[in-house]
Amino acid sequence: MSTAMSFSAYGGPEVLTVSRVATPEPGPGQVRIRVRAAAVNPIDVRIRAGAMQDVFPVEFPMVPGWDVAGVVDKAGEGAAASVGDEVFGVATVGGYREYAVLDQPFAKPAEVSFETAAAVVTVGEAACRALQHLGVRPGRTLLVHGAGGSVGSIAVQVAAARGITVVGTAAEQDIERVNGLGARTVPYGEGWVARVGAAAPDGVDFVFDASGAGVLADSVALVGDAGKVITIADPSFAQHGVRFTGMDPADRFPEALPQLAGLIAAGKLDVPVWCAYPLAEAARAHADLEAHRNQGKVVLRP
Repeated sequence: MSTAMSFSAYGGPEVLTVSRVATPEPGPGQVRIRVRAAAVNPIDVRIRAGAMQDVFPVEFPMVPGWDVAGVVDKAGEGAAASVGDEVFGVATVGGYREYAVLDQPFAKPAEVSFETAAAVVTVGEAACRALQHLGVRPGRTLLVHGAGGSVGSIAVQVAAARGITVVGTAAEQDIERVNGLGARTVPYGEGWVARVGAAAPDGVDFVFDASGAGVLADSVALVGDAGKVITIADPSFAQHGVRFTGMDPADRFPEALPQLAGLIAAGKLDVPVWCAYPLAEAARAHADLEAHRNQGKVVLRP
């Protein structure tokens, strides 16, 4: 048996409690890790609150979380990592625990902390998946809505590193920071189309919406082709003919994780960790996310 954080009913952060669970065993091709860091994501909060039960029903008690980093302590036959290796990736069942099983472990560079490795998994994969689906090439111009957020800021940095011109929309307080990541950033909200036009006088070729702020109609009009717009956050995507990515596991792009780790190790990608809480304080971490107190990723340390 080992320790985890779980909840047995939907509700506020307080439903997360310390529990004893069976220590998972790795099957063929899998590894078990001693978790050193587990990221807390907004989707975890929505699932715990019951906001996702129509599309993501759970069995109680549930251990939330997926993004983990740690040290392999047991490897199944044919696994891609060995005991003692430092790895990161997606936990098969619940990441808020002392021990987790990974189907697909990725090597964590020594230059990358466990906290940062866990923090980049979901947000980094989402950013790279959107760029992959859009097929943005060097020399083109990409507009990122929500460029100050965890996913948007990674998309800005990865795109800029590939030689793509990036324009971003963000909150006023985030503009200077996002500019420093490689984007021409303008305030979001009413009038954003004109501000983007001034920042990109030669036009925008593709749009990645990481904000869900009701910008799809104007984004399609801006590029003239719904096929050049993608969202991870706006449920009205279908009425605009825009692709939504994220609900289908087969749509994921885990192959991006080694590239992201390499960029972090080389100092070319910044994934700020705002706070690292002990595992037992998962409820506090959820409360921080719900109140939007965090300025960066929140992680748990088992």
